[in-house]
Amino acid sequence: MKVTALAAQTPEAVRAALAARGWEGQPAWFAAVGIQALVVLIEDITEAEREALVHWAAKSGVDVLTGTGWALVAGSTSRIAPLARYDRAPAELARLAPALGRLLAARAEPARAWAIRGAELSLETPVIIGILNVTPDSFSDGGHLPSADAAIEHGSRLMADGCRLLDVGGESTRPGAAAVPVKEEIARVVPVIAGLAKRGVGPISVDTRKAEVARAALDAGAAVINDVSGLRFDTGLTALARDAQAGVILMHMRGTPDTMDDLATYGHVAAEVAAELGATAERAERAGVARERIVLDPGFGFAKTATQNLRLLDELATIVALGYPVAVGLSRKRFLGAATGRPVEDRDRATAVGCALAWERGARLFRVHDVALTREALALASATTNPP
Repeated sequence: MKVTALAAQTPEAVRAALAARGWEGQPAWFAAVGIQALVVLIEDITEAEREALVHWAAKSGVDVLTGTGWALVAGSTSRIAPLARYDRAPAELARLAPALGRLLAARAEPARAWAIRGAELSLETPVIIGILNVTPDSFSDGGHLPSADAAIEHGSRLMADGCRLLDVGGESTRPGAAAVPVKEEIARVVPVIAGLAKRGVGPISVDTRKAEVARAALDAGAAVINDVSGLRFDTGLTALARDAQAGVILMHMRGTPDTMDDLATYGHVAAEVAAELGATAERAERAGVARERIVLDPGFGFAKTATQNLRLLDELATIVALGYPVAVGLSRKRFLGAATGRPVEDRDRATAVGCALAWERGARLFRVHDVALTREALALASATTNPP
């Protein structure tokens, strides 16, 4: 008899073991997902629901930790899955089925593509988003691109280095940054977007919180709206994104760049960010933004301390479990400096490592300054996975 321990951090090792023993690709993948460990936190449950869950778990071989109004359920996915079925779960737990069903579906069938305006980006391989800031005061590259021509040339280089989307921003959102007037922001970003589009360089995203800026950028050739406020700053931005059929990146942030550092208070950062981002995505969908056009960004560095950012990176799978593609913006952030001791101009290596860790935890889009270095790190990270 021979006993071998298999890696358990992803379903891939089990899938590979089954495939090597004759299983076909899709059945092997679903079986691997089914026996992978799953831990689910359930909140806002009644005492009757909590008691029913404890009794069900005792019969099902699932571990449960409970307290007033909450329960933590742990076990293989296949053992927990019956709770998502009305015909197999206790009647007292019927309220749990829809939310758990959505979570399990996202786990088994993650998004494979992102629909943007006029195109679709495959998520089977890492999507690197090249940062193109045309601002005088961004935290790491403010003033580095003094003209539209310089920005267009830099954008062309980023695409040549391997990015698949260019993100053009005309307003700094670093902590304490002041707002930029709409006309000034348009004057910064539109000539760059138009110049890139004329060269056929893209697709292009506009990094803005303002509907008027986004409209001008879309008219100039942008295909994506990247909003750090998650469509909260300007109510007109949701309808614009919907009607233009643009891709949208909805980021988590509390407050504004001027106030966010005072709002970095969490009991459990990953769970709270996931809840707030999930509500943001639901609002967008209710307003008519198609689900396949939405990407979520947990907002590293926005209303989060260095410790909270590191915890959020480690628990990124909690955000991925919402069922939307996840983008991360780690590039040169302060928490990387806190971990490595490196100054802002020397954090690209740490950024690349962070992106590789994020890929392993389920992120598929990566917004960075140094595209070439990140591409190498992600090439290695993605080569270790082999989705069906």
